[in-house]
Order: sequence, then C-alpha cells, then structure tokens
Amino acid sequence: MHTQRIPAPFDTGAAPSVVITRGGITESEHFVRHALARPDGSIVSSAGDIDGPAFMRSSAKPLICAVVVESGAADRYGLTDEELAVAAGSHSGEPYHVAAVRSILSKIGLSEDALACGPHPPLHEQSARALATAGIEPGRIHNNCSGKHASILALAMFRGAPPQGYLAAEHPAQVEIIEGCAELLGLRPSSIAIGVDGCGIPVIGVPMRAAATCFARFAQLDRFAARWRTPLQRVIGAMTINPRYVAGTGRFDTDLMDAGDGSILCKGGAEGYHATSALTSGLGLAVKVADGNYRAVAPFVTKLLAQHGVLDRAHVEALARHARPKIKNYAGTVVGEIVAR
Repeated sequence: MHTQRIPAPFDTGAAPSVVITRGGITESEHFVRHALARPDGSIVSSAGDIDGPAFMRSSAKPLICAVVVESGAADRYGLTDEELAVAAGSHSGEPYHVAAVRSILSKIGLSEDALACGPHPPLHEQSARALATAGIEPGRIHNNCSGKHASILALAMFRGAPPQGYLAAEHPAQVEIIEGCAELLGLRPSSIAIGVDGCGIPVIGVPMRAAATCFARFAQLDRFAARWRTPLQRVIGAMTINPRYVAGTGRFDTDLMDAGDGSILCKGGAEGYHATSALTSGLGLAVKVADGNYRAVAPFVTKLLAQHGVLDRAHVEALARHARPKIKNYAGTVVGEIVAR
C-alpha cells in the first residue's frame, strides 16, 4: 500500500463551514476541506489541505465507468445509458435500479452470486419496507455499489480475466482501473494511496486539487488524451440524462443534476466526500467533510455553487430541502436546521 503524509484538514483557528442549530444556538459544527478548480488547474477557492491525499470513495465511480467504456466492454455487452448511469452511481436499491444491475449481469453471463459486495437493505425506505413485507432478505444486488461491481465484472469478462477475486488490487481489471483513473487525474499510479472501500474494491486516495481539476475538465474534454474523450462524453451523458439511476428518489445527487438540467454532473461518496462538475461554467469541485458526516455535504455544495454562479436563486429554491435541511424531532416538529456558512 502506498504511504503518504496525513493532511491537516484546516489551519489553526479556521471557522466551521456548516453548523447545526437548535434553540437559536449552534449545537454542532462541521469543517469542510474543498477545492474549486478551473480546467487549467488554477484554484478559484479552497479551504484546508488540498494537496494531501483524500479517498474519493464513490466519487471516483464516473472515472471507473469511463475505464470500462474505454476498454470496449460497454460496447461488447451492449450496456445502455441507464446501465452506465447505475454503474457510475450509488443507487438506492429501488426496483428500477435492481433491474438495471441484473440486466448488466445477464448480458455478461453471470449471476448475482458473482457480486462480491456485501448485502444491505435498499437505501430507499419504501423499497426496503417492501422487501421486508415480502419476507425477502436484502441481497448483494441491493448494495448501492452493485452497479459498479457489475461493470467491473464486465471489464474482467471482456479482458478474459477470471471474475473470481476481482476485488484484489492486483486483479487485471483493478490494475486497469487504477492506471486509468491515475491518467484521468493526471497522476502517476505510484503516487495514489490505495485503501479498501466499504464495498470491498480498492479505493483511491488523491489530492483534492487533482480531483477538482479532473471534474473541471469534464467541461473541456479536449484536455484529456484522445482515447478518453468519447468514453467520458458517454459517461457524462448517461449520468446527466439519467440522474435517478445515479442515486435515487430524494437523494441530493439526483436532485442537483435534475436542477442543473444537464449542466451539472455530481457524485457523492462515503465519509463526506463529494465531487461536482459544472459543465457550463467550467468548474470542478471536490469536497471532504473533516469528520466524515455526510449531512454537511449538500448545504455546503449548494451554497458554494450558488456563490460562484453555478446555481441561481431558482436552483437553490428547488434544492431547498438539501440546501438548508430542517432538523425535526420524532413528533415531526422543526427544532433546528443545518446551515452552510
């Protein structure tokens, strides 16, 4: 495993980025590292250490999906845009998500047993309740990362590599993915920190400066090597046209892309990571909540995008439930809110 220095999240005395109020006072607070970049790599706004490694978690899924498309596997197995969107997303386990993942597995000739991600109930509460009511135990197919796993299996099958052991960093599919992600991020593979994600695959740790610049370049694909331009264009189109496959009902990523109407691509990850591409404005944003609490992401991202003209007032109003979430008690009474400074 690559060893790198541990970044300091903030300079001493930094103010919190997001606060939680109750009874008129601040009850809790979150610090957020971020980098907002242009396609040329210049930094428009930042806070904290943006040059130390941060695990991208599921925010790397669009890059992984681009590697699968560039390989030729997506064409070989006839993956649809909806299937690519669910592969690049962290789905909620709604029936149409599960159907898309099953379709990928069917096309590559594998069963759900090939998935090595652990099972968990659907993130979508109604879908989880429906399973429970029917007496069905959640399976690996319901894992929010099952689409990504199915696409990695597609890459393995296309390359003639065994589907068994595809989680290992030395598996041919993972080697190709890590090398491809490094190229897209403008980094040497040896400079990337490697950990294990919640779903079991290798997870990449990279400077937030590099992640933000990569997402900014989604707006100017000619900044990537020629072989990546069409695959990236296909992944970007799949995600922005089908945002409900990227996350799901009521989820921030889906609602933000819906509000952007094709002008915004975004992908969140665990432990408070989030990456956004403002495709019209030519800006890329990488965010990491220092304490890993994802509740700070949506208010912070919405506020920062609005401050830099990516979102207008109508967009912010459409995203109100994410931009300034209300804190309610068990009786449903509003007792506080989450506010981005």
